[in-house]
Amino acid sequence: MSKPQKPKTVAIVQTQAENAGAQEIARQLALGFAKHGWRTRQIFFFRRTESFDGEENVVFCAKARPSTPFGLLKMLGALFEEFRAEKPDVVVTLQHYGNLIGAPVARLAGSPLVIANQLSPPETVPAVVGALDKAMGMVGFYDHIIVNSAQTETAYRDYPKPYSRRLKRIDHGFFDKSASISKTDARRHFGLPQDVELLGCAARLHPLKQVDLAIRILSENREQHLALAGQGAARGDLEALAHSLGVAERVHFLGELNTAQMGAFLAALDCFVFPSSTETFGLAPVEAAQAGAPVVANNIDVLREVLAVDGAPCALFVDAADTKAFARAVRRVLDEPELEATLTGRGKRLAERYPLDAMLDEYLRLMERPTP
Repeated sequence: MSKPQKPKTVAIVQTQAENAGAQEIARQLALGFAKHGWRTRQIFFFRRTESFDGEENVVFCAKARPSTPFGLLKMLGALFEEFRAEKPDVVVTLQHYGNLIGAPVARLAGSPLVIANQLSPPETVPAVVGALDKAMGMVGFYDHIIVNSAQTETAYRDYPKPYSRRLKRIDHGFFDKSASISKTDARRHFGLPQDVELLGCAARLHPLKQVDLAIRILSENREQHLALAGQGAARGDLEALAHSLGVAERVHFLGELNTAQMGAFLAALDCFVFPSSTETFGLAPVEAAQAGAPVVANNIDVLREVLAVDGAPCALFVDAADTKAFARAVRRVLDEPELEATLTGRGKRLAERYPLDAMLDEYLRLMERPTP
């Protein structure tokens, strides 16, 4: 009688453990690969929040972001030892530092197949990091390089042929964040006011996300409140801005929310706003639209690409830097029931455009194909 075949192992590697877009993608991949019989390891260079504490098959190479050369070397050593001990058949790296650090350490430890993910537009990546990434892709540290939208693919197609020939476009699938909870109960759960128009934004509190532009809406639409889901270094600056504009009592910082909480958060809203200046996909507004929240988003090409079904937009787009125009767009969505119904009806079809199983199938084809 033959012994049962040992499951193959895939390691999913990225920078910090927190609840943000890249980390949500890691969760999706880990759960999906496990359902297809793969043994999964989620490896983070360091722990930023408690978001992954207690989850199975999660490894932190450092308890916090290294602040000294010795701390960095210790983190790299822990990553190397993890690869050597687990001997993953495939290593999937996420984010530019995940690629830049994870791929060479994986190769040094003998990993046979490395799949990198480009989750940052090239113009937002530090120049030195971008140059090293380009060189690593050209010489073969990455076997495949995943891009997640047509806009992102176009940006990386301009790279030299030894790099660009490794590109593979795989659009994000996503978890359906629809929740069977009333707006009243959802607001009560988070301690949010009941009888107000409530806007919401889910984003890392970082300058590139331009959450300050969402706060500025409140200086125009004085009857509205704003709930912010996310954490980050910019929180102090955002709180100071809210106070300076006289709207602090109408801005509600909820902090980091987990996957289960996000559904209730979206159910609490009258409108989801997303003023981010740069994205490779825009997972948060896609999830919001699918959950039934009307979305007003910054008018950038990638968001116009992904927030559409059969060529028709499922969000209202506006120059978020124009505070008056941004506020008017939100006001329009809330005051025109037919427009809101049109946008939310289309938004609920986004799962048809971005099925999670299709994303997993594309990854599995690469993972199970002989190494190039």
